[in-house]
Amino acid sequence: MARFDGKVALITGGGRGQGRSHALAFAAEGADVAIIDACADMATVPYGLASPADLEQTRKDVEALDRRCVAIQGDVRDAQAMLDAVNQATAELGRLDILIANAGVASYHRAEVMPPEAWRTLIDINLTGVFNAVHAALPVMTGQRYGRILATSSTMGRMGSQNAAHYSASKWGIIGFIKSVALEVAAQGVTANVVAPVAVNTPLIQNDDVYRLFCPELENPTWEDAAPRFAALNPIGVPHIECSDVSHAMLFLASDEAKYITGAVLDVTAGKSGSWTG
Repeated sequence: MARFDGKVALITGGGRGQGRSHALAFAAEGADVAIIDACADMATVPYGLASPADLEQTRKDVEALDRRCVAIQGDVRDAQAMLDAVNQATAELGRLDILIANAGVASYHRAEVMPPEAWRTLIDINLTGVFNAVHAALPVMTGQRYGRILATSSTMGRMGSQNAAHYSASKWGIIGFIKSVALEVAAQGVTANVVAPVAVNTPLIQNDDVYRLFCPELENPTWEDAAPRFAALNPIGVPHIECSDVSHAMLFLASDEAKYITGAVLDVTAGKSGSWTG
């Protein structure tokens, strides 16, 4: 028997990257899956975002594992869209046991010159989007007296960051929000935890803006130029981890083995967290 037979997971940002990896990991362990993604590029995000074709591919990949999948195009910034997504997932899949609030974006600006719209976009997606997802899912979970809420933070949610104050603020806010939720619903059979990864191999770091940020002395830097500088940031010395490394952490925190873990942050940082004081 697989760990999540009979369970249903809803994953935001499920079109590609970490969201797709989580969808496939949970499907492989027996869960039916609902995925939601905005599937549209944004002016203040310096790389292309998931497309409708990406979302459809995730659906096909889940179904290839012989699990049901509901694919929804919707924006986590829209509270009603998240309520509708939860309603659709429960109507078509029968229940909702696991929420992975994964949708997130990044951009890079010094605070003194940051366009206000860049600030709003990151806070609205990365932080308010988590609130909207949790707010929509909680009544179902508390009503059935069972649920697993998981949210994606970052190493930059554990410390300040030059050129990404808005990103750090959003990811730090996720930790405070999820810890608070954990306290509120602990007696109702629902756990709430955070996974905080180091750089993950997705378009969020694989784009020209990031390469220029890490290699400002070069005219047209590439990933090959930036990778050694990424690797120097953590003790294990890898430039990034893979989406599957984050998925393994999600699987554990959603499992019965973690039933008494709530209000926690699981750092998947290639050793970076070893130098933190708390």
